[in-house]
Amino acid sequence: MPIEKRWVVKPQGDPATAAMLAAALRISPVLANLLVQRGIDTVEKAEKFFKPSLADLHDPFLMKDMEKAVERVERAVANQEKIMVYGDYDVDGCTAVALVYKFLRQIGHKNLMFYIPDRYTEGYGISIKGIDLAARKGVGLIIALDCGIKATEKVVYAKTKGVDFIICDHHLPAEEIPKAVAVLDPKRVDCSYPFDELSGCGVGFKLVQAYAQKNRMPFEQILPLLDLLVVSIASDIVPLVGENRILAYFGLQQLNSNPSLGLKTIIKISGIDKEITINDIVFRIGPRINAAGRVESGRKSVELLTADEKCSAAGIASDINTFNDQRKKLDHDITEEAIRHINQSELEPSKKTTVLFNANWHKGVIGIVASRLTESFYRPTIILTESNGLATGSARSVEGFDLYYAISQCSEFLENYGGHKYAAGLTLKIENIEPFKQKFERIVRETIDDEMLTPQINIDAKIKLTDITPDLYHMLQKFAPFGPNNTIPVFMTEKVTNFIGTKRVGRNNEHLKLVIVDDTRACNDRSGIGFGMGHLYDK
Repeated sequence: MPIEKRWVVKPQGDPATAAMLAAALRISPVLANLLVQRGIDTVEKAEKFFKPSLADLHDPFLMKDMEKAVERVERAVANQEKIMVYGDYDVDGCTAVALVYKFLRQIGHKNLMFYIPDRYTEGYGISIKGIDLAARKGVGLIIALDCGIKATEKVVYAKTKGVDFIICDHHLPAEEIPKAVAVLDPKRVDCSYPFDELSGCGVGFKLVQAYAQKNRMPFEQILPLLDLLVVSIASDIVPLVGENRILAYFGLQQLNSNPSLGLKTIIKISGIDKEITINDIVFRIGPRINAAGRVESGRKSVELLTADEKCSAAGIASDINTFNDQRKKLDHDITEEAIRHINQSELEPSKKTTVLFNANWHKGVIGIVASRLTESFYRPTIILTESNGLATGSARSVEGFDLYYAISQCSEFLENYGGHKYAAGLTLKIENIEPFKQKFERIVRETIDDEMLTPQINIDAKIKLTDITPDLYHMLQKFAPFGPNNTIPVFMTEKVTNFIGTKRVGRNNEHLKLVIVDDTRACNDRSGIGFGMGHLYDK
């Protein structure tokens, strides 16, 4: 049976402001309230929201170190110096590497290579192995994307090998900033860039934009790269507001009208035959790009995203689809095994946490498994497997609970950990799993609010069935692209009763089809479907 959920109505917008917007924009009060809830409280802001413009992108030179970064790239290009484009093995990292690599190739730089570290032998971020390879290959400059902000010692090591670094990252920096030629990260405390929620690929794009701007290249020349950028924005779950919303809006246009060969091939193999949305990227395109890094190597994904020959693109896409099928099977099998273990344990139901270890589980999918178990049992969850003689794992939290804090309180048992409030990674000795598990359970039990252990449905507003009109539906489409901080609106209607035509439907009568009315009873009956609710027919 599904877990019962709490319904929580979000704070409503200021009524006077909503009324003003409804009148000025000639939209319904329901829509005006949605705008105010999203911080859109003037007509000017609303017009920018409904009609994103590339003219509203920020000047890339407002980002700390951008001048230095562009000058160093210009010098490398002018001298035909070998450049390595280096990035993480997830979607954000792979799209970032592809975007910068394609741009450098576009401006005629041929002395070029890219590098994606191996998830299993090198792990996340800048690796000594990657730097050593760069030095052997005669690389003078590494452009690191979606990683590097904490690679202080690695940057120093690279310098001894004659290799410079430009870092393009979006993660929180430590107190010490690496001594690279340039460190582009809008989250730097000394960076005054107006928007600090860019993806890693977004920071890479700002470097490209700055180079193009300084060299008087029209923006239209870099516009085609936005198809890669929207894939990173959607997949990395960054807030879809401000500059991200503009970039995603035009990126979706590019993805739908004229995607690059690599993305076109992924779209085809994903079976998408309609207008592509953020959801399509999150659930169909992104997982295929991610699958290569989870099952084999993220390098395959970059090869596909930078492909310019149909035959090679089709072959790589077929491989990636195979990796995705393998990833799905691994994910499914491990999740089923973990659920069986929890259900068979007498102690598990009373616990506030889930911590499971199995040395044979595949490292590439344990983050997905942790997410699935969090959804199923709705409690802070850590899934561990063995890697290089240590237990390594992924942790996921429930809404409102600071998982990172709870893990940090158990640091005496950990070799390494990192992450944020809702997701983290950790490494520990296998013999420390049991004491860690016990302390983690105690810390969570002492700090979690029991309400947090019940999932909630966040409702934007209460409406009447008469509010549901074709005009409302069509205007809601203009709120897209949807994502964090601009989620698809959820409404609730109260005092709804069954009217006529209720019946069970589906192959096994598992769904409930009904017609409902609310208390206005003003010829406003609506048909509805209750998926998996056939058992409620007698009610």
